[in-house]
Amino acid sequence: MKITRIEAIPFAIPYRKPLRFASGEVRTAEHVLVRVHTDDGVIGVAEAPPRPFTYGETQVGIVAVIGQIFAPQLVGLSLTDREVVAARLGRTVGNPAAKAALDMAVWDALGRTLDLHVTELLGGYTDRMRVSHMLGFDEPPAMVEEAERMRGEYGITTFKVKVGRHPVGLDVAVVRALREVLGAEAELYIDGNRGWTATESAVAMNQMADLDLLFAEELCPADEVLGRRRLVSRLDVPFIADESAVTPADVTREILGGSATAISIKVARTGFTGSQRIHHLAEGLGLEAVMGNQIDGQLGTLCTVTFGSSYRLTSRRAGELSNFLDMSDDLLTEPLTIQGGELAVRPGAGLGAEVDPDKLAYYRLDT
Repeated sequence: MKITRIEAIPFAIPYRKPLRFASGEVRTAEHVLVRVHTDDGVIGVAEAPPRPFTYGETQVGIVAVIGQIFAPQLVGLSLTDREVVAARLGRTVGNPAAKAALDMAVWDALGRTLDLHVTELLGGYTDRMRVSHMLGFDEPPAMVEEAERMRGEYGITTFKVKVGRHPVGLDVAVVRALREVLGAEAELYIDGNRGWTATESAVAMNQMADLDLLFAEELCPADEVLGRRRLVSRLDVPFIADESAVTPADVTREILGGSATAISIKVARTGFTGSQRIHHLAEGLGLEAVMGNQIDGQLGTLCTVTFGSSYRLTSRRAGELSNFLDMSDDLLTEPLTIQGGELAVRPGAGLGAEVDPDKLAYYRLDT
């Protein structure tokens, strides 16, 4: 079970339409496929989605840091040396998506070696999750139409609505239109990606007080320390820390400081090992937790549902598992399917993911 080689393969797959939100816009999935090879001939896989406007990583940077720094530190280790892997990756500051993909590829390789699914290695609570669909910026009728289509075609009834535009009333009108059309049975929550100030966030939440929101996420920057604490203390819904709470220490700081009351776990930035630590911390503190989306492809989405379904806490809420539907293609041999508003883990060993070699050859950028 020794690691013998690590690959970081850049690829690009266009989206059918751009996904827009307060901190950026994504038109093409410029991701990195990470493959961990072992001396037993096993290959573990994972996907690294760089988000330069959030974490400062780029596709080129992920390939470089894995090839030049991380791979030499990990080759020769056993797949069971996960704490050693975490410690060596931790020597380098930042690079969360690169570290996370390496960690998850190691877990995948371990599951394949032991002929066990990663959910069995993590916790094995269930084999599926309800799906939340993320609605990016658009005109209110278009956002309502997309939500209705997702409900009609896939049975999705939970929606995360991107907000943070100016004037504040524009996004308030969108959320109100969604509630009126989707009805009381739909779950709605909002994500500002730090687009508003704390004052603007308070105004918006007051105007949406009658809309029965499930959560509010990162409406204003965590750096607006006193304003955000004041905002959170006055809200009647859980306030999710997302990009402000990447590490367990971040979570502790935001929660104990009164700047958040719930967390988003994203395996795309904390892998399975780091996400376990955050999950256990949230469980111990009695926090709400949701499985977030880093605009993942199908492989990344499979990693998210694998982790989220492994624990009672993370499987309780709908996970953000559907934005791969906006991609024009993907790398997996068998596409993921959402049925009845749920996404199930893929059967088989490891993650149950198989990459189509022809698609990889077509979309990779390093040949």
